[in-house]
Amino acid sequence: MKLQLTKSLCVFDLETTGLQINTDRIVQIAIIKLSPSGGKTELNQLINPGRSIPQEVIEIHGVTDELVKDKPTFKDFANELIEFIGDSDLAGYNSNKFDIPVLAEEFLRAGISFDFSFRKFIDIQNIFHKMEQRTLAAAHKFYCGEEMQNAHDALYDTQATLNVFLAQLERYPDLKQDVNSLADFSRAGNFELIDLAGRLARNEKGEAMYNFGKHKGKTMREVSKIEPGYFGWMTSDQTDFPLYTKECLRKEMEKLKEADKKELAEKEASKKEVPITENSLESLKNKFNAK
Repeated sequence: MKLQLTKSLCVFDLETTGLQINTDRIVQIAIIKLSPSGGKTELNQLINPGRSIPQEVIEIHGVTDELVKDKPTFKDFANELIEFIGDSDLAGYNSNKFDIPVLAEEFLRAGISFDFSFRKFIDIQNIFHKMEQRTLAAAHKFYCGEEMQNAHDALYDTQATLNVFLAQLERYPDLKQDVNSLADFSRAGNFELIDLAGRLARNEKGEAMYNFGKHKGKTMREVSKIEPGYFGWMTSDQTDFPLYTKECLRKEMEKLKEADKKELAEKEASKKEVPITENSLESLKNKFNAK
């Protein structure tokens, strides 16, 4: 295997109740964990979403209410999932746009802390689209020479995704083989993302900015001045932005407030620190002598 790993990489796929990141729930999660030594372990778990699965969705992935009724909820399964993933980086097909944000929402909804900040994310779909412009089934046919027979079963899709990924590494010798480079290459867009859904990012100067809508490309500091209510609107319960996006936005705004407080304190301190110069000393002498 050409893939260069310094720590484990979890290739994973989710089946869900729908495609809305902030409202739909996981019904199946499958992971193939690759270790630096070359070992491979699997996890495949059905999840009770706590709601009925729409029939049109069942027709796609085949996971029914009956199949999950006695399975653990995400909250019940979360600790086992965290233990399995450990400090691994994450990879998947369209995972940067969907699977990883959905996973983050489930952890937040369950009130469980899971740190995404130090992990690298490899999106195999973005590598594929930048190289060939196709779908997963076409990718599997193109790279592996085989038709997919059981699409939309999470474990089957995960194995297919891994097969495509490893074939990509073989096919493109100029594609760097380490996780950091692959994560950078498979990232959509040119900016470092702050949240997982891509609504918030950092510009070339490292400033936090909005990455969507009418204020796309504007810094948070700039928008807070021209439209002070925008932050409150985004973080309110009336909007359907992902919980993780709202949490990241609050943290960035707190950083801006702290920076403003520090700057104000430094200005106040500089006013009080009047340097003693020769002129000021002479003035004091003259004042003393006058008495």
